[in-house]
Amino acid sequence: MKTLSHAQARRVYDRIGAKQDSQAFYEDVATDELVRHGAFDRARAVFELGCGTGRFAETLLATHLAADAVYRGTDLSPKMVELAQQRLEQFGARASVALSQGPIRTEETDASFDRFVSNYVLDLLSDEDIRAVVDESHRLLQPGGLLCVASLSHPTEPLSRFIIGVWSALFAINPRLVGGCRPIELSAFVDEARWRIRHRARVAPFGLPSEALVVERL
Repeated sequence: MKTLSHAQARRVYDRIGAKQDSQAFYEDVATDELVRHGAFDRARAVFELGCGTGRFAETLLATHLAADAVYRGTDLSPKMVELAQQRLEQFGARASVALSQGPIRTEETDASFDRFVSNYVLDLLSDEDIRAVVDESHRLLQPGGLLCVASLSHPTEPLSRFIIGVWSALFAINPRLVGGCRPIELSAFVDEARWRIRHRARVAPFGLPSEALVVERL
């Protein structure tokens, strides 16, 4: 299945901009699962791949992270980086956001974070790139650190099957019609020799199915 290139994804999300937050009505149900099971109150350093407008980061920093915890976010879209920087400015040196040029591997040092977050980003990527992200998260996380991810997923009930059927048909015509996202199975990319599943949930608010996954780096 052909996905958007990094350059195409950048153009799509530059155009979407702050409208991305309108997807909160279904995304928040899955990301709330990550917050409940990601033990963010014990985190000291959080990395987010694809921070978008910074809405999830703001929630973490304002409500769930300790006062001395730090956050580092990246995004492909200059517009999203601008919005996130403005949103997180209130947290000063605790939060920083940088523009990613596309390569999955970051410039961060090994084992420098205890949480790696990516919400509704992996479902934009090719299978090869998803595996690369999971590998990179393993490199960045300390042993015992948590990878916390959410994505569009496969349907499990009639309404979801109908919605995802229409969604998949639009994706086949042009991935940009659905923001480049497609349903995936997150757990299929987790190697049990390197990770331990701590929490997995399927949710489908308004019939839109998502998977939330929290796995521990071994």
